[in-house]
Amino acid sequence: MSATPRPELEPVTGRYLRLDIQGKPHRFYVEEAGAGIPLLCLHTAGADSRQYRGLLNDPETLARFRVIAFDLPWHGKSSPPAGWHKAEYKLTSRAYVDTIMAVVDAMRLDKPVAMGCSIGGRIVLHLALEHGPRFRALIGLESGAHAEPYYDLDWLHRPDVHGGEVCGGMISGLIAPTAPEADRWETIWHYMQGGPGVFKGDLHFYTADGDVRGRVAEIDTAKCPLYLLTGEYDYSCTPADTRDLARRIEGAEAIIMEGLGHFPMSENPELFLEYIRPVLAEIASAPKAAHATDAASRV
Repeated sequence: MSATPRPELEPVTGRYLRLDIQGKPHRFYVEEAGAGIPLLCLHTAGADSRQYRGLLNDPETLARFRVIAFDLPWHGKSSPPAGWHKAEYKLTSRAYVDTIMAVVDAMRLDKPVAMGCSIGGRIVLHLALEHGPRFRALIGLESGAHAEPYYDLDWLHRPDVHGGEVCGGMISGLIAPTAPEADRWETIWHYMQGGPGVFKGDLHFYTADGDVRGRVAEIDTAKCPLYLLTGEYDYSCTPADTRDLARRIEGAEAIIMEGLGHFPMSENPELFLEYIRPVLAEIASAPKAAHATDAASRV
């Protein structure tokens, strides 16, 4: 973040949204800025909507899109539901999809674009399978059909280990080595602030429950265009994983982002904007009705 010569209010506004998810009352924190096509942004595992601070402050994007980012329950400023202490938190595909669609309905979003990163990138594949016609387009950042755990997830929630510091340490290597220092450490700080067991619970979806390898070929990009963008330094969802996913989904577009890692919108917001602006411009210029894309995958 560059220095400012005088105090400045950002265009971002925050509110709380009350609604029931799977029969339980929730209080969601929602931030938004801009006007136009709704663009619903989904954060990564164990983090929150602060990751989209760059997009929420980008005048070019805000001129055409109403950018909306909310914190999942248990994350950021969205508290868990009453009685959370009586069970272990584990994010499931069903709860994740139901939560997103409940927010879409509650905010009366007409044919929004949904963009998610990591677990958010995985869930857009589920949205494409279950609710494709409800969306103008779907964007998967660091989006893979499955991920095998490559470290012992129990380290993320142990009484003898500082949860915030171990979560920050686990994700630090997923950030590109070229990321600006301030944005790198802000991204790590988000993880260091997560609630006990939340990152681990999200990874239940990412490494087990959310596996869609056997279904991705069913995604119909004629009903909803799908864009896949992955950072070159990501070793959780690798460029090879993204290229393979694009080959298996007819009409999907794959873009490998040089100089970025697993958290592109947060670790280097300015560089990420260079990649996402052309995608958003293409979406904005297309008809609102379901529109097919026969573009070859860009790799």
